[in-house]
Order: sequence, then C-alpha cells, then structure tokens
Amino acid sequence: MKKTAYITLLLFLAMLMLILVGVTVVLAADPQLGTWKLNEAKSKFSKGATKNHTVVYEAAGDQVKVTTDGTDSDGKPTHSEWTGKFDGKDYPVTGGLASDVRSYKKINDRTTEFTGKKDGKVVVTGRVVVAADGKSRTVTTSGTDAQGNKTGATAVYDKQ
Repeated sequence: MKKTAYITLLLFLAMLMLILVGVTVVLAADPQLGTWKLNEAKSKFSKGATKNHTVVYEAAGDQVKVTTDGTDSDGKPTHSEWTGKFDGKDYPVTGGLASDVRSYKKINDRTTEFTGKKDGKVVVTGRVVVAADGKSRTVTTSGTDAQGNKTGATAVYDKQ
C-alpha cells in the first residue's frame, strides 16, 4: 500500500472514531436517558387514560429507543417500543395500541414534545420535562381514546 493511501486510511479511521465518541458523549449527557418509574401518588390521570408504569430511554446508535410498559384503561398490560430521533419526524411504534407512529421534538436539554398518530390522525400530544436535578420528570399528555373520549394525564416519574 502506498504511503499516502495508508495515511488517508488512518485519517479516515481517526475521524470515524471521533464521530462515534462524539455521538456517545452527546447521548450519554442527555438527561432523558435512563429508566423512569411512575410515581402514581404524584400523578393525575383522567378516566380511561393509559398508565405507563416504566419508561426506558436508551441510546440506539444515533437514535433513541423508548420502551414503555404499563396498563390500559381496563388494567391490561401494555408494551410499546419506538426508535427514532428527536427531530419532529414520525417513526413507527411497535405494540402501541393508541398510536402507530410517534414523533419527538427536542425543545431544550430537559424538554421534549411528542405527538402520537393512529392511521395518520393525531391521537395524543405531550410534553416531557426533566427536573433540573435530573431525578424526576413530568409528562403532560392530552388526546382521545379509541372511543373518541378526551383523555389526559400529568404523570410524574422518578429516575431509577
């Protein structure tokens, strides 16, 4: 291999490593990441609202994976997974009963807004705010259930 080709290859590999380290550092510093448990005593739900008891935000390459486990209005278990970027674009939800796509938009380091859609129609909107100390977060949602009834919640989560 020629010396210039070897140097070019080394420079390329060094830049690739810097990019990967940069993405890891940015995602690691995100206060949204982690496991969040519902603090039901501090939360308020309208009748028929789904309760997400555990929400996990984790890095998935240059994206974020959000996994929720909870109960529906009948107390039956729910589980959904979403992987995407906080860029305001729709990404598919698997296992979601209420929505089939969701988008997140980062407002600032501690705040995101999201929209869930079912068959192209907005069924839920919300705002997630992580407390300044990073130990809790509040999720405020409003939407409609499958029967067209208005639902809403203010759910408080503690970081695990």
